[in-house]
Amino acid sequence: MKKLTTWMLALLMCVVTLGMMVSCNNGDDDDDDLGPEPVPGQVTEVSGNITQNTTWTASNQYLLKGFVYVQPGVTLTIQPGTVIKGDQASRGSLFILPGAKIMADGTKEKPIVFTSNKPAGQRRAGDWGGLVIMGKAPANKKDFKIEGEEVSVVPGGTTGDAADNSGVIRYVRIEFAGIAFQTDKEINGLTLAGVGNGTVIDYVQVSYSGDDAIEWFGGTVNAKHLVAYRTLDDDFDTDYGFSGTVQYGLILRDPAVADQCTCSDSNGFESDNDGTGSQDAPQTSARFANISLFIAPGAVNSKYRSAFRIRRNSAISVYNSVVAGAYPKGGLELEGADTQNNFINGKSDYRGLTIVNAKSIVTGDSVRLKAADRKNTFGAVETDLKLAANFNSLTGRPGMLPQTGSPLLNGGVTLPTGLEANTVIGAFGTTDWTETWTNFDPQNTDYTLN
Repeated sequence: MKKLTTWMLALLMCVVTLGMMVSCNNGDDDDDDLGPEPVPGQVTEVSGNITQNTTWTASNQYLLKGFVYVQPGVTLTIQPGTVIKGDQASRGSLFILPGAKIMADGTKEKPIVFTSNKPAGQRRAGDWGGLVIMGKAPANKKDFKIEGEEVSVVPGGTTGDAADNSGVIRYVRIEFAGIAFQTDKEINGLTLAGVGNGTVIDYVQVSYSGDDAIEWFGGTVNAKHLVAYRTLDDDFDTDYGFSGTVQYGLILRDPAVADQCTCSDSNGFESDNDGTGSQDAPQTSARFANISLFIAPGAVNSKYRSAFRIRRNSAISVYNSVVAGAYPKGGLELEGADTQNNFINGKSDYRGLTIVNAKSIVTGDSVRLKAADRKNTFGAVETDLKLAANFNSLTGRPGMLPQTGSPLLNGGVTLPTGLEANTVIGAFGTTDWTETWTNFDPQNTDYTLN
């Protein structure tokens, strides 16, 4: 019996050991497998393809090396408070491919941060690539590629899924992105390509982007509570038939800093139907409301152009928004006959606009724009707006809320269906929605892993 018992115990140990070996090797054996779960407090380098559902935890940090792709059918979950850094040498970037999801659902107290891998004091715009989300929603181009990503294709086309869901981006900061992958070709801070309205984009700050802060290529996604801070190129850029709604946005620019590319200039908004101004459908027809667009004091760089540069057959609409900045070309620029006709024919609309310090209107039907029922105010005096004394300060945190008696608090128009009802002009009424989660000094923030 003793020998039999010993033999049975040995056999049992072999079975258990074999079971453990099978269990440990039962995952995807793809060469790009990210390997075992990192131990707490570890900086993990991430590269290649993410091929299985993955969670990034707040107790660790993650360094993007090269282009990292979340593959179709895979969900990347990022815990609140997690810090993700981008490697400069390899142009670290994160791409969410069509059919994949990112669940980056931070909180007001614990935002998720994508930032530079450089130490405090040495960070610059373009230190890494950026965050690119690709979906399956309609666009006026079929099977198109994103600047900076020459391999993966966004399905696009008129038959896309308007309700496509690419996940959640909420309480997220993106800092020092926009690296150039070729001369005069950079990745944006946040790129949304064919992203559907099943996706949540809310409470997002893009700071020091080396290209645009946020660019939409087609898609139907809606967004709220966006901050673009000290962008080099355009702050909000719309192309390829983007048709979502965007409400509550703060744009604050450094007058000395602009895009030095020979092929472009710097605007608050730049909007095209596409690069050629074609009649392709769906037409770029997004609706923006409650935007505050400010330039800090000082001489404006020669590469600045307009607050709203609407061109190339775009038909976007802007409501209840304020501009205070010395844009040399103009506040509202409707460029080209097709763009102007979109306004005349009612495809686009501009109401509740207050523009100071910039030439108010460049081309377009100025009589129609100045109609009393539109409540547009062009050529106002900045002091009459009763903004906070430091509303456009680049030193410390800017003042967000208009002061008592400001015409911005209730001077707007009734907003169209689909936008949250209010008559506030600009991004803020009596509530500062940027509190706690934003950062207006990421250059000096300590992101060292504890």
